[in-house]
Amino acid sequence: MSGDDIFQLFGFLLPAVVTGAVAFYFFRLHTRNEDGRRRFLLHKDSQKDTLPIRLQAYERMVLFLERISINSLVVRVAPTSKDKSAYENLLIKQIETEFEHNLSQQIYMSDECWNIIKAAKNATIQIIRSAGMSETDSPDKLREDILNQTIDKQSPSATALAFIKKEVSELW
Repeated sequence: MSGDDIFQLFGFLLPAVVTGAVAFYFFRLHTRNEDGRRRFLLHKDSQKDTLPIRLQAYERMVLFLERISINSLVVRVAPTSKDKSAYENLLIKQIETEFEHNLSQQIYMSDECWNIIKAAKNATIQIIRSAGMSETDSPDKLREDILNQTIDKQSPSATALAFIKKEVSELW
C-alpha cells in the first residue's frame, strides 16, 4: 500500500468515524433524556399518591405537638389525686402515650423533622420533671410551677411546629 492509498483510506474513514461519534453522542443524550423523563413521570405519579399521606402525617404530628404543649397539656390533664409525683407521672405518661400513638408517622418525614419532634417531646418532659423537683407538695402548685417555667420562653412544641410548617411549605 502506498502513501496515497493510506491517505485515501484515511479520507474515507475519518467522516465515518466522526459520523459514528456524533450518532453515539446524540443516542446517549437521547437515552439519558428518556430516562430522566421516565423518572420524572414515575415521581409525579407516586407524588400524587404519597403527598396526601405525607400531609396527613404532618397534620398528625402538628396535633401531637399541640396536645403536648405545656399550656394545653396542663389544662387538659387534671390531677387525679393530691399526690404531686402522681400528677407529674400522669403528665409524662400522657406525652409518651401520644408519642407512641404517632410513631409510625416518622416514615413520611425527614429525619431532621422527626428528630426535632422527639427533641420537643423530651424537652417538654424535662420541663415537667424539673418543675417536679421543686419544693411544692400539691399538684395545683406543680401546675403553676410548670406554667411559670414556660412563661418567659418559647415552648419546645412551638419550635417544632415552626419547623414542620417550613418543611411542609417545601413540599409544594
